[in-house]
Amino acid sequence: MKPSDIHKIVKILARETPKWDVPIVTLVAESSKDPFKVLISTVLSLRTKDETTAQASRKLFKLADNPSDMLKLSEKEIIEAIYPVGFYKTKAKNIHEICNDLITKYDSIVPDDIDELLKFKGVGRKTANLVVTLGYDKPGICVDTHVHRISNRFGYIRTKSPDDTEKALRKRLPREHWIDYNSLLVSFGQHICRPISPKCSECPVIKYCDRVGVTTSR
Repeated sequence: MKPSDIHKIVKILARETPKWDVPIVTLVAESSKDPFKVLISTVLSLRTKDETTAQASRKLFKLADNPSDMLKLSEKEIIEAIYPVGFYKTKAKNIHEICNDLITKYDSIVPDDIDELLKFKGVGRKTANLVVTLGYDKPGICVDTHVHRISNRFGYIRTKSPDDTEKALRKRLPREHWIDYNSLLVSFGQHICRPISPKCSECPVIKYCDRVGVTTSR
């Protein structure tokens, strides 16, 4: 694809995305405008399906929706609320540590800086970027498996790891698309541009895609 085609792709996907399910973390951000909820729901979402994350987030936030109240819950209570998200025991412990650090080091305010967010237990670059973009509406590029796979499949970049993809996109992707890029590609990747046998016959941006690595499709 031509680098300039990315503007057309983003515009088309923005139009098509409402037909598909919106990622749960995006919904949390849109409904709450709360960086804390974005942070915790993103932690819950790792290695977990969206529908499971949505249920766990709702149950947990009914019990506590701020660091102080969350820290009053026992790890067992958190586990019972978030089960069966992936690695629920580890995530319950991490949530406790995150809330303790927020209270003792950040005056209960979630940082809006990626480097600061990376200091929290269980928070990687994907989570940090989502908090910055969705929680604070600040520029950042969140790279998950969908963003990494599809950006390379388009032929927009050539990278071998999500970290390399983030670096490449920070250099190439126009800044105006940074915040929305993840949400658009996650929905697109879940419904059309699947990892195996993507639905190329239904793809609204097929004419811009180089289909790098695609051997079979529907």
